[in-house]
Amino acid sequence: MARQTFVIGTAGHVDHGKSTLVKALTGIDPDRLREEKEREMTIDLGFAWMTLPSGRRLSIVDVPGHERFIKNMLAGVGGFDAALLVVAADEGPMPQTREHVAILDLLEIRHGLVALTKSDLVEPDWLELVIVEVEELLRDTALAGVPIVPVSAVTGYGLDALVRVIDQVLDQVPPHARSGKPRLAIDRVFTAAGFGTVVTGTLRDGELEVGQEVEILPRGLRARVRGLQSHRTRVDRALPGSRTAVNLSGVEVEDLVRGDVLTVPGWLRPTMLLDARLRMLPDAPEPLEQNDEVDFFVGASETLARVTLLDAERLEPGMVGWVQLRLQEPVVAVRGDRFIIRRPSPSATLGGGIIIDTAPRRHRRFRPEVLRTLELLASGSPEALVLHALERGIAEWRDVLQRTNLDETTATRAITQLIQQGQIVCLENAEGALNPGSALAERTALERITAQLLDLLRDYHARYPLRRGLPREMARSRLGLSPRFFELLVHWLTQAGAVIQDDDVLRLPEHRIQLTEEQENRARAYEAALLREPFSPPSPSEYGIEPELVQALADLGRVVRVNDEVVFAPSAWAEIKKRVLALIDAHGSVTLAQVRDALGTSRKYAQALLEYLDQQRVTRRIGDARVRYA
Repeated sequence: MARQTFVIGTAGHVDHGKSTLVKALTGIDPDRLREEKEREMTIDLGFAWMTLPSGRRLSIVDVPGHERFIKNMLAGVGGFDAALLVVAADEGPMPQTREHVAILDLLEIRHGLVALTKSDLVEPDWLELVIVEVEELLRDTALAGVPIVPVSAVTGYGLDALVRVIDQVLDQVPPHARSGKPRLAIDRVFTAAGFGTVVTGTLRDGELEVGQEVEILPRGLRARVRGLQSHRTRVDRALPGSRTAVNLSGVEVEDLVRGDVLTVPGWLRPTMLLDARLRMLPDAPEPLEQNDEVDFFVGASETLARVTLLDAERLEPGMVGWVQLRLQEPVVAVRGDRFIIRRPSPSATLGGGIIIDTAPRRHRRFRPEVLRTLELLASGSPEALVLHALERGIAEWRDVLQRTNLDETTATRAITQLIQQGQIVCLENAEGALNPGSALAERTALERITAQLLDLLRDYHARYPLRRGLPREMARSRLGLSPRFFELLVHWLTQAGAVIQDDDVLRLPEHRIQLTEEQENRARAYEAALLREPFSPPSPSEYGIEPELVQALADLGRVVRVNDEVVFAPSAWAEIKKRVLALIDAHGSVTLAQVRDALGTSRKYAQALLEYLDQQRVTRRIGDARVRYA
């Protein structure tokens, strides 16, 4: 069944009658601002709607035609299913007609039609000349060959035919994706009396429901959908492709701006670095040089960006090249989104293109391997896209979806195939069962990270042979992994027997604490001394036992290290615990003085051993006394 909700957007020069035509078609004046009515000129985006003869519901976005308001036009054009190019028959194509057509072409809006307004003011011969001129303008663009319909919004001439042609054009528009990951690029934020915060935009890629939790990016704000409207009619569910007003609870109007993106939580992340394929306009006013600053537009957002030219010294008008865009502010985009760049001053459109990677590394210029990867991303298979998304090592399933912009079914099929082929490892499940939290690793990258960890352990064991192993947090920091991914990596390696986890340290299976002959002799002499004075033992320093060797002996179970200066023989420590607990059981609790007297030792030793018993959760202190911990 054909999708029933569409968005068509106007385009064209100022004073060519876009808003008048929209009002004639729908009965709705899209100019909502007082300044627009006073100046009789569209300044910002306007909205109207109608039902077509086929029963389709049509949203119309009316854009300003004056060159000073081109940025407002760009905030709305990204959500178009089709374009309604408006050209006044008495003037023909004008400068903003040409710039709007160039923008539509750069965004690859391939469906549309042309309305020749004010056709009642010209002779038939003149109208034919204008039609030829419009066809010539569109010949080498994405809108080449679209229908051209002469109309008059004043007399009503051609309006019925225009509506029929719009319906026919929309027959060719493919259905919107229903990926379950809705995105609404916010193009208007306001307060409605009795409702609170409302945002509007064109909904893409999924549905929204009343009561649903949403996230507003790049700000990272959470909110809940309090209500939904489409064409000023309340709905419980908004469908992809519809102009949607979302009443939000949990955020204030001043928290949001045009260009923010409303989506479901947990899958989409802002970025300040993008890889893209850029096409310069043939009539761009100047070439693009390395590190040039541009205005960057994607969705409804705008920010400054610096351009790194990856495969050319400069991009001349009409050229195509690979670029990396370094953004001044974070934006929200997915692979496959289209964008526009403009010269900041004097303002002019330079070109546009398609986003290839939303989470790239910083690239150096003219690197063949970088260019090969970009070509692969631009035209590769789902399996190739997944492998690239994992090239840095480990990523969650949802991150892979975001980086590749594949739908869940396609991505899952590709990931499953790669797991079966042994190119990807699912770290959490030996059988490779997938879920949105699954952590995936590309095998070559996983082997690289594993080798780094094993090298770290070998080096640490060689430098510190008396230590049990490398502290976990030190290993994680050296590898640069998040706590979650590090935990999964360690679990995977311990399951494979490549690494041993011993409390808070990691070691190689073959590592054992080994004392030199000289260290062994000193250790035995000290152990004998501990046995001679079990409850008042000599300090390690008295026998020349350094802290590293004391800890090694403790790790080997040959001594019990209470602190740097108090160490007991294991047999003595067992007797101490037995006597202390017997005292507690006999009296209900025990004091430091009672322990001192019972063991015939000094306050120094009694205090140290009781603190250690507390630390080991054998006893618990209450005031000046100790009781059993549990």
